[in-house]
Amino acid sequence: MSVATIPLDTTAIKQRQQAVWSAGDYAIIGTTLQIVGERLCEAVDLRAGSRVLDVAAGNGNATLAAARRFARVTSTDYVGAVLERGRERAVAERLSVTFREADAEALPFADGSFDVALSTFGVMFTPNQEKAAAELVRVVRKGGTIGLANWTPDGFVGRLLKMVGQYMPPPSGIRSPTLWGTAAHLGELFKGHDIKSSVRAFMFRYESPKHWLDVFRTCYGPVNRAFAALDAEQAAALEAGILDLLKKANMDGSGSLVIPGAYLEVVIERS
Repeated sequence: MSVATIPLDTTAIKQRQQAVWSAGDYAIIGTTLQIVGERLCEAVDLRAGSRVLDVAAGNGNATLAAARRFARVTSTDYVGAVLERGRERAVAERLSVTFREADAEALPFADGSFDVALSTFGVMFTPNQEKAAAELVRVVRKGGTIGLANWTPDGFVGRLLKMVGQYMPPPSGIRSPTLWGTAAHLGELFKGHDIKSSVRAFMFRYESPKHWLDVFRTCYGPVNRAFAALDAEQAAALEAGILDLLKKANMDGSGSLVIPGAYLEVVIERS
């Protein structure tokens, strides 16, 4: 059997991914991205009473945004600890949400169970992209809507992930998650459905480049695990590379950090 035809061991890959996303404390960073969930709910024109599924929900930005609009929300993720942070937020706001651990590639729901499926910077990280896309389509009723927010390949986060990948390469055969941030690839994943997309920017606002690095090195799984796996020389090189990227992307010359993170906002009408 040639290398090209060796099937991916998705079970092992997912176990590795779960370990990565369980590292640090993603919720610290996730809460700063809340505006993206709010924007996405407006983009899909979410209506009160809609049955909404948040896929790879993390700590629940799209979940909470939908629940604030009186939708009937089910929030899912395959990392229980991160999902629990979303539950805590919902309780604090006295929002009614159902939480359930679930794999985005094998959603435990019947066909057409939801009016809307959402995912903000979540489903894009699944190893089997076609299967994840098919699951999103399957669980949404005909005429329903899928709303996504995906980092672009050439934006700030896309460049960061590429840099980290130079030190911690993904398993062979895994395609870049930032392909979900391109209209062409989404056209392939959701062929036959009406797709509208636009590039938007999330503004990262931190005290300084060093402050950003300290937070992400502590809290953001991919960066946290990369530094943990490297020797001192490699870690120093990665740190220097990230700081250089931060300084070049920084729009604020006063000493703090303001960086636009490009992402693709996507609205898909299921045919």
